Amino acid sequence: MSSKYKVGDDALPHYVTFTVVGWIDVFSHERYKEIIIKSLDYCITSKGLILHAWVIMANHINLIISSKTTRIEYLVRDMKKYTSKKIITAMQDNNSESRREWMINIYNFAGKSNSNIKEFQFWKQDYHPVELDTPVKLNQRFDYLHENEVRSGLIWEPWHFKYSSAIDY
Repeated sequence: MSSKYKVGDDALPHYVTFTVVGWIDVFSHERYKEIIIKSLDYCITSKGLILHAWVIMANHINLIISSKTTRIEYLVRDMKKYTSKKIITAMQDNNSESRREWMINIYNFAGKSNSNIKEFQFWKQDYHPVELDTPVKLNQRFDYLHENEVRSGLIWEPWHFKYSSAIDY
């Protein structure tokens, strides 16, 4: 899939966004956010991911990442593949998930509509990497990422959000 957004130097921080198909607010449930956290931890300890900043919103994830050992596109590919399978399985196994059938149907329809996917498509295909090659660009994206949950009206201060790196800054 071609995109005007391309990963530049993997060692430089890149701002990336993973968006859920249909902008479904799946991350309003903590159990699915925890799958993302575990995947990020694994990629940091085992795959060379350098995670500069992050936030998990209701229907998308924003990250600032780099790597000195692994190509960013491979990290993103593996992370999206793993988390999509884990989240869909968790959804299927969760009898208390009130929207389970509706969400699974949407992910199934999206998967069948995409020749690159065998069954379910959880994430939109692209991730829009933006190389942050200057301090100005990096600071702008840090601010944007950490103010995301404030702009959405979830909280008053960025460091109050549990699923964000804002408290680290």
